[in-house]
Amino acid sequence: MPRVVTCLLVNDDGDLLILKRSNRVRTYKGLWGGVAGYIEENEEPYDTALKEIREEASLEKEDVSLVKQLEVVRFTDFYEGVRYDWEVFPFLFRTGKKSKIHIDWEHTDYRWITLTEIGKVDTVPHFKDIVFRVLL
Repeated sequence: MPRVVTCLLVNDDGDLLILKRSNRVRTYKGLWGGVAGYIEENEEPYDTALKEIREEASLEKEDVSLVKQLEVVRFTDFYEGVRYDWEVFPFLFRTGKKSKIHIDWEHTDYRWITLTEIGKVDTVPHFKDIVFRVLL
């Protein structure tokens, strides 16, 4: 079962950072989501979250503060004919560094959106559910 983190980053205005997945990633190409990544063996989910935030958004540990961590979300999904049994560790972080975002190769674009805009975006599975569970 793949174990991954999903990091929701909100700025001081309450906007949510979303990233568009590139065609170079394994799953959910072209869909929007948060900062995310696989938890490596012997790695704590929180440490993975900070590592992925640094790699995917160029924000350092001192640029973000943990607001909360939700309970693990488990679900099964099929992508391109392959079954995935996901175990997702959701985190909510706050940052004041809205202009410092620099994405890596895993993404082609990023946006800061309001919660009302999340329904207009084509996202990875369960992302909207996690957003509403974390932010409402």
